Amino acid sequence: MVYLDNSATTRVRPEVLEEIIDVNLNCYGNPSSLHRMGLMAEKKVEEARKSVAKLLNATPQEIYFTGCGTESNNIAIFGILSDLREKNNIITTKIEHPSVYNVFKELEKKCQVKYLDTDNKGKINLAQLEEMIDENTKLVSLAHVNNEIGVIQDLDNIARVIKSKNRNTKLHVDGVQSYGKLKIDVKKVPIDTMAFSSHKIHGPKGVGGLYVRAGLKLNSLIFGGGQEGGLRSGTENTPGIVGFGKACELIFENFEEENERLYKLRNEYIKRLKEIEDIKFNSLTDEEGAPHIINLSFKNVPGEVLVHYLEGKNIFVSTGSACSSKARDNRILDAIKISKDYEGTIRISLGYFNNFEEVDYVIENIKQSVNEIRLITNRRR
Repeated sequence: MVYLDNSATTRVRPEVLEEIIDVNLNCYGNPSSLHRMGLMAEKKVEEARKSVAKLLNATPQEIYFTGCGTESNNIAIFGILSDLREKNNIITTKIEHPSVYNVFKELEKKCQVKYLDTDNKGKINLAQLEEMIDENTKLVSLAHVNNEIGVIQDLDNIARVIKSKNRNTKLHVDGVQSYGKLKIDVKKVPIDTMAFSSHKIHGPKGVGGLYVRAGLKLNSLIFGGGQEGGLRSGTENTPGIVGFGKACELIFENFEEENERLYKLRNEYIKRLKEIEDIKFNSLTDEEGAPHIINLSFKNVPGEVLVHYLEGKNIFVSTGSACSSKARDNRILDAIKISKDYEGTIRISLGYFNNFEEVDYVIENIKQSVNEIRLITNRRR
């Protein structure tokens, strides 16, 4: 089996599983309890918080645990906009993940929402961003790495433009696809909040993270026992949090080597995919593209059909975001103006367990599947 859908979710690393099992067996107290078992669990949570913070060069006090990346995005956006007024405006892009895009669509009922355009590879225009920001702009929210096409937005210059135009405008970053894969230093870039998720970096599902810059007060959406500094009440998912922390430790230990390996593996796939006729890369194929995402379209090959052909050969790719896979249209591909002739779009996304030995098998089966599908579709015309 070759699993190439790591942007949807990742296989948990064995070292992470060991930690999760150990906590469930030996450290199962409630972190809020005052007895020894509770204090042991609390200590495990705080150790994990330190590991999660290290990947951003943040302080542990700036890290809050949530249930997923979607929840982190929602807490940050609604927390920043708790005193939203009709005269205010907020800015995002047309290619955001549904956990941001659909929030902004909902907020259209309360204020002016401005949508940044992108070029045909998904990059925003900094001049347009500068034009859109005024004295009433409360928030700019965008993804560091797009989950479908892998474009990397220039956070340094985006933050510079925002803060120079209106220092009170907050910058929220959806970092779900960049956390643990790209270097991010919140001491150097004035990001106000950033969302990320455990299951995208070979940790367990059901755990997310939110960075909140020291001094920024977010209003809570969830009220209860006051856990996570009162921002996200509810008994902590200790095994999940500890697993998340372990996944972060493993990444931190070999960050540069793994990042370089992923880029090399991505580039090998790109080189071999170019052997196929009538294809179009929708993702950037240089350093401005993420190390783990390749998005491409095939002429006269329906995407869903190709996914199922490859599944029959034990190769697992996707047509795009798992969170919007049931949708009939793809607004991200529409935004970057993909020709309707190239309807067969797939996303190959790489992770820790992928290797160079898989490439030949994958490419040969993509070639064979594409040729078979084209024969069928040409007969029907």
